[in-house]
Amino acid sequence: MVHLLLCGNEKVFDGALTLLISMMNRTEETVRVFLMTMDLTRLKPDFRAITQQQTDFLDRVAKEKNPQNRVERLDVTQLYEREFGHCVNEGAYCTPYTLLRLLADLIPQMPEKLLYLDMDIMLAGDVKKLWDVDVTGYEYAAVKEKYGCWLIRPDYFNAGMLLLNMALIRETGLLKKARNLIREKKMLFADQSAIFRSTTRKKLIGRIYNEQSKFNRKGTVVCHFCKRLMFLPYPHTENYKQWQVEEIHRVLKCYAFDRDLEEYLSRKAAYETS
Repeated sequence: MVHLLLCGNEKVFDGALTLLISMMNRTEETVRVFLMTMDLTRLKPDFRAITQQQTDFLDRVAKEKNPQNRVERLDVTQLYEREFGHCVNEGAYCTPYTLLRLLADLIPQMPEKLLYLDMDIMLAGDVKKLWDVDVTGYEYAAVKEKYGCWLIRPDYFNAGMLLLNMALIRETGLLKKARNLIREKKMLFADQSAIFRSTTRKKLIGRIYNEQSKFNRKGTVVCHFCKRLMFLPYPHTENYKQWQVEEIHRVLKCYAFDRDLEEYLSRKAAYETS
């Protein structure tokens, strides 16, 4: 069984739906999803928790793929407020929802091995290949950050995919140390930098497990639709997500997920009319 952690608010429902469709269309493994969310409307009106209705729909979709699949909603609002409420990194580069993964060791039902994925990810291959990566003796496995490994440090990683050894993380206190940094020190890439600085031992694995730019490469397992730097026709950044189907085709020239996205559009329409 694959244990998957996703974090976000109700606005990333499309990301969760596309991610799960792409994953479950390509694996025979049973997937248990922990959907971590919170209400943070005190900060922004649209920072509302993923709803139970959204969770129930995702659970139904998952069970259609495999009756043993499960999607479970975890509202960690109180836990977030206790650990990070009004801290210096609430207004960091990414939303506060990126900080939720740093609470994973405080959730009693979290298993000893856990796969964290950002919501702007789709699976181009069987997740079992990633899940089977051996992280014994490592706190986590990750992939180098496309730009950060040149601009920050050669071993700087992208935290959009983390294969977490929760048993060892609890021993070393990785996430506890990261939480302390989040509370005390303002950082541009808050959660990612906090994990990087708190790490005792990590395992860097191939880019096929977190491809951040070229989605049509043979053998790629994880495609990450994160912000990227483009040089033509002039230097600029682009940040298109997989549920923006027209832009994925027109700008990124990515057609690898057409069947998944057709299913997504159909299911999204059914959800909106239910």
